[in-house]
Amino acid sequence: MRNAVSSPTLTNKVMEMIRQDILLGELAPGQKLVVADLKARYDVGASPIREALVQLSWKKYVNFAPQKGCWVAPVSIAELEELFETGQLLSQALLERAMKNGDEAWELNILTSFHKLSRVNPAATDVDFNEWEKRHSDFHLALLEGSQSTVMLGLYREVYEQIERYRHIWVSRTRHYEERYHDNGEHEAMMKAVLSRNHEAAQTLLSTHSQRAIEMIKIYL
Repeated sequence: MRNAVSSPTLTNKVMEMIRQDILLGELAPGQKLVVADLKARYDVGASPIREALVQLSWKKYVNFAPQKGCWVAPVSIAELEELFETGQLLSQALLERAMKNGDEAWELNILTSFHKLSRVNPAATDVDFNEWEKRHSDFHLALLEGSQSTVMLGLYREVYEQIERYRHIWVSRTRHYEERYHDNGEHEAMMKAVLSRNHEAAQTLLSTHSQRAIEMIKIYL
């Protein structure tokens, strides 16, 4: 049983613990979430559990059915494809704006985030995948932040967070296989194309990178 958490940010802490267990597959897609079981699991009361589940439903991690209860949101290839398509449309528009509006601070942030990403090898047997995922997310976001499009960036983050769940499922199911994710120089190529304002190459690389990712994940759903 986990230690109880303190009250001021109780709901947020409970929500994050449940979210992490969903990402790690400890709470499986389609699994029913019973408040009494979750109370025992996280050592907290019913109210923060219920509030956390409501917030997670807004983020598409759990589903509610009237008079039936709450479940971990299921996963499907159809949803994965739609999420990637939506993310691709948003990222293409944002990248175009970023290459047009990005300043020196934006460029430096891209260089920094790429350096941090390159320091973690996702193909290593002892890789901390959570750390790689964070750096990977930070790099892709850095490419787009020069767009100066706050609303569209917010939508992109929401979609990316939903895709993250699928990425964790993929990693958990390939952890014991010899075939692991290799960068193949894609992130460096994207960085160089974006910084040189090579619009056609940057968009092509982004599209190819996204398509390769979705095909790898689909194999293990």
